[in-house]
Parts: sequence; C-alpha cells; structure tokens
Amino acid sequence: MHIGEIDLHPLTDGTFRAGPTYFGDHVTAESHPGFFGRDGKAWLPIGCFLIRTATQTILVDAGMGPAMRDDGERRLLVGGQLLLGLRASGVLPGDIDAVICTHLHADHCGWLFDLSGAPVFPRADLWVGAADWAHFVTNPDVWMFDHIRHGFTAMDGARLHLVDADTTVAPSIDIVMTPGHTPGHLSVIVSSGGHRALLLGDAIVCPIQLDEPTWQSIGDVDPQLAARVRERLFRELEGENVVGAGAHFPELRFGRVLAGELRRWAG
Repeated sequence: MHIGEIDLHPLTDGTFRAGPTYFGDHVTAESHPGFFGRDGKAWLPIGCFLIRTATQTILVDAGMGPAMRDDGERRLLVGGQLLLGLRASGVLPGDIDAVICTHLHADHCGWLFDLSGAPVFPRADLWVGAADWAHFVTNPDVWMFDHIRHGFTAMDGARLHLVDADTTVAPSIDIVMTPGHTPGHLSVIVSSGGHRALLLGDAIVCPIQLDEPTWQSIGDVDPQLAARVRERLFRELEGENVVGAGAHFPELRFGRVLAGELRRWAG
C-alpha cells in the first residue's frame, strides 16, 4: 500500500496459531466462532512491515526466524519465511538501512542474528525500546534465544539505538512509546501526504479487541497498562486518513476505527 509517497509492504515470517486462552482464561472458541474458525484456534500471521522511502529501506520487526515455539493449546509459532518475502519484494538483507523492533518477544526479533550471533542485516541500524533491552537482554531470568541475546551484546554500539521516548528514525518515520505488552514496547508511525499508518506490533494483537476489551495477551507484562495503551491507539485510529495494522492482524490487513455510538473496526 501507499502512504503518500511511501511504499509500505506487509510481509509474513510464518504462522501464529492462537487458542482462545491465549487471550484470557475466560475466552472460549464459541464466543467468536468466525475468529476461532479451524480446530477452535485462530490462525494468524507473524507479521513484519517493509517501508521504502525515497532514501531509506526500513524493516519493522524481524519475525520468528527459522525456528518454532510450541506452547501447546495456547500458542504455536512457526517462522522462517521473512527472507523469502523480502527477496520477492526485490530486497536483500544488505539493502536494509534500519530495523525497528516493536519489542523483543521471540517472534519479533528472530531474524536479527544468525546462530553465531552475526547480524543478518549487516548494514542496518537497530532501534529497540530501552526498557525492553533491560527486561530481555540484560536479564538472564527472562527467556530469549541464546544467539539473539549474544548478538545483541556483541553488536556495534554505534548502530544500536535504545529508545525511551518518542523519536524520529528517518523523515516521515517516527517511533512512539506504547508500553504494556512489554516494558519498552514501541509503535511506528509512517506519515506522508496527509496520511498516516500506525504499525502497532503487539500493542493491539487483533482488531477484535475493540469489541472485546477484556481480551488480553498471555505475553502482556502489565495487562492494565496494555489495556490503556490499546484504548489510546483505538482512539487515534478514529482519526481521518489514519490506518493501522498489528503484527498478528488477520492477513495483515490495515484498517481503522469508525467512530459513533457503536464503534466498529473497518478493515
């Protein structure tokens, strides 16, 4: 899709299968049979977004990598397809100028480093929430792939940007802090020609949370803060010429909130 003069390409690294209790122990497949359509599960993407401006090629989130995590009925993650999607878009790893990780859960940073800890995107600057760095990278008690932790700690400090406030990455590409799902979760705003796109990471896991505000994520570090941030973002998505998508939105479709007496998602 196009946001003014900027090209925005959704890419998938693989599949995220979520059982109802991923969203809370009170959630059942019968509550939304269309969403939990096959085997009583929701089948969602592991999404990333490629941004192309006149001068920059930027990747938002880096998928799961060629790996799998099986948490039983609640969640299954299978990655491995991001580089194929980039190549199909005419982009090689060496073409990426910057990678912005909305947060450091495994399905958002899995392609950053290979098994030796070497950068997969050798020219790219890396933008990460400072509080996520403290929570994941420097805390051995929090699970993270060993090679990803090693890659972070061995990385050239000049290319690592730890973000603790709203900031600009490049012209028309801005980071806003959206903590709650993780301590340093951030979202990305792409703006051009009077239009804006919000790349939400997991701040909103799926649009159905507009109708089901008690649906959370088992990954939410601070569920109450995550809910407040989610509502703030839904309000922002009521704005004119504003669309948004999260990393696990069905089919990575962009949409917006139609305001009124009964708000609803249009995507």
